[in-house]
Amino acid sequence: MTSAATPTDPDASPAARIIMHVDMDAFFASVELKRRPSLRGQPVIVGGRGDPARRGVVSTATYEARVFGIHSGMPLRTAVRLCPDAVFLPVDFPAYREASAQVFECLAAVSDQLQPVGLDEAYLDISHRNDDPLAAGRALKADILAATELVASVGIGPNRLLAKIASDLEKPDGLTRLQPGDVPERVWPLPVRTLHGVGPRTAERLAALGVERVGDLARLDPERLAGEFSPRHARSLSDSAHGIDGRPVQTERIRKSIGRERTFQQDCRSSGRLDHDARLMLEGVRERLIDRQLLARTVTVKLRYRDFTTHTRSQSLTAATDDHQALAALVHQCLFAHRLHRAVRLLGVQLSGLTPR
Repeated sequence: MTSAATPTDPDASPAARIIMHVDMDAFFASVELKRRPSLRGQPVIVGGRGDPARRGVVSTATYEARVFGIHSGMPLRTAVRLCPDAVFLPVDFPAYREASAQVFECLAAVSDQLQPVGLDEAYLDISHRNDDPLAAGRALKADILAATELVASVGIGPNRLLAKIASDLEKPDGLTRLQPGDVPERVWPLPVRTLHGVGPRTAERLAALGVERVGDLARLDPERLAGEFSPRHARSLSDSAHGIDGRPVQTERIRKSIGRERTFQQDCRSSGRLDHDARLMLEGVRERLIDRQLLARTVTVKLRYRDFTTHTRSQSLTAATDDHQALAALVHQCLFAHRLHRAVRLLGVQLSGLTPR
């Protein structure tokens, strides 16, 4: 279930906006180096269980590892071939969530018009501030460093597109502002994949038109672009190439629920298996609850049987919580309130009654 979102200031003129994009540098790896300072300066790769002999992908890597061509999403086995001397570490989400919470406390002090993008990235609308945007960015970087000992790169622009590009231009530890007049000199030389909405397939189609750089796209005959893409997509690509982006910073509304479901490949008749799987599902749902800094008061367990009839059972606490034992006890109670002698096709676990932490 996706969360609804509302523009922070839908009536504001896009030309009047000042948007800041904050991106923590090699966030997971930086948290690990803070705990293991002896590894600083070495190629460090965080991913999976930290064992490149097992399946898993790179979550992040230090800049010393990136020079070998290592990037997020790469299989660990490929990473070890590219950099056999790298240090591999397992993912530790509780530590990253704790550091993320400290970072977002610093961001919230700058603007309440804040759009998180994962644990380590966010957009802020700072149009309402009277101070110099670069000075605000410099102060925010210093606050984050003092609070977390971690380094952030900050980009500032008149819209989300240019703010995001700006934060990447001088990584790590960057602070860059892009104005519309900077687009030909600083944005057009960049690869077209830099632009929002240009994924691998779109990049391939653009390459067939001779477009490799943002400037190529900006100079492309609009009729050729419209002949390859839908009118809406073509207009969006052309706007992006010229640094135009009307998307406002969006603040998330509180979700009504967070849940997970699983359809079994073969119907399940084992109450022990259902109990085990329900607890595993709760762990995943609870991680999402904590990532969003929410608490839950109600647990619901859903079963769909072989004949597709669906039943739910719910239990609530007197106060919202993210405590694992309390939530797991409710999951157990809800599950065994069901009729478990029937073949189960689908199992679902949901947390609701959500409130901010």
